[in-house]
Amino acid sequence: MKIFMAHNFYQQQGGEDRSFAAEAEILERNGHTVHRYTKHNDEINQMGKLQVAQATIWNRSVYRELRDLFRQEKFDIAHFQNTFPLISPAAYYAAQAEGVPVVQSLRNYRLMCPNALFFRDGHVCEDCMGKTPPWPGVVHSCYRDSKAQSAGVAALITTHRLMNTWQKKVDTYIALTEFVKQKFIQAGMTAEKIVVKSNFLQYDPGIREGQGDYAVFVGRLTPEKGVWTVLKAWEKLDGIPLKIVGDGPLLEEMKAYCQAHKLTTIEFMGHRKGDETQQIMKNARFLVFPSEWYETFGRVAMESFACGVPVVASRLGAVAEVVDDQQTGLHFTPGDADDLAEKVQRLWSDNALATQMGATSRQVFEQKYTAQSNYTLLTQIYTDVINRKQIQGK
Repeated sequence: MKIFMAHNFYQQQGGEDRSFAAEAEILERNGHTVHRYTKHNDEINQMGKLQVAQATIWNRSVYRELRDLFRQEKFDIAHFQNTFPLISPAAYYAAQAEGVPVVQSLRNYRLMCPNALFFRDGHVCEDCMGKTPPWPGVVHSCYRDSKAQSAGVAALITTHRLMNTWQKKVDTYIALTEFVKQKFIQAGMTAEKIVVKSNFLQYDPGIREGQGDYAVFVGRLTPEKGVWTVLKAWEKLDGIPLKIVGDGPLLEEMKAYCQAHKLTTIEFMGHRKGDETQQIMKNARFLVFPSEWYETFGRVAMESFACGVPVVASRLGAVAEVVDDQQTGLHFTPGDADDLAEKVQRLWSDNALATQMGATSRQVFEQKYTAQSNYTLLTQIYTDVINRKQIQGK
């Protein structure tokens, strides 16, 4: 199979970027040809504001370039991971014009929400759900704290809703969880156009040995990740070590908070490479996943499962679907430091429970999140889309 796979990289690497690399690699490892087409947000620095705004809605140069490419290369399928902001939905039109079926992964909520998170002012927000235009996102400057930039994203959403791009120019969407699928259906997407396929790990890190002697948080240090809830919970805990792996805009503020409140059991590890992070996970008794936004999947929880480490997770969004309460971890009420502290204390104090949940977590990883099982699902999605397009064309 010859696959065109496109992705717009963010300025700071995240889970979407890793997922793009993982899917391209597993396809190549199984003998398929993958053409990677990428843009990077660093290119914005060389563009004017009006040029960026226009490209976000319809990038003419991308459309022309891809029309030529699709005409010459004859791809079996085009799989888009992220088109925002520089590839733009114009790429769908280029593919469809040359008869190439289109698949789009739903790794955030950009088609419904200007900031793509359904999160504002420290809480979940669905004010823009189903609204054309998504005016609340502009009023509240939801994208980069800028009304002008928020208006630009709202214009993208509005334009392509009116053009019916999302319904007519994409053959199949891939949601990472059933939760995400239902959110898009709630916003008006046709249920039949959405299939569910999770993320996966390219390489198995192997299960841990021992029980672990600290808790760990892994993620970007931003408000929607629930990091303040973690610090407040640790004020209520006595002597439980916590390692925080990650970087972000709240790092220095969090360090100052820990110093002011004498949270001496919390250690900031900074950004670590993948293998280092996995080793830190393996030596943890459990992972804390306190997100306060609608995670679309929860990659860190999957990585924790692979190491045989259970997860204390907020009862919210896709992560509540990925982490099975009382089986692969414990749920707590999002934003509730008291509840988080209680669940942390319970799992810390009960080694047998933590060990049992860790073993179950590893079993779940082996059943759902290995590269080969995911490859089978992905290629089946491609085959179904291609066959359906061929039938429609007859």
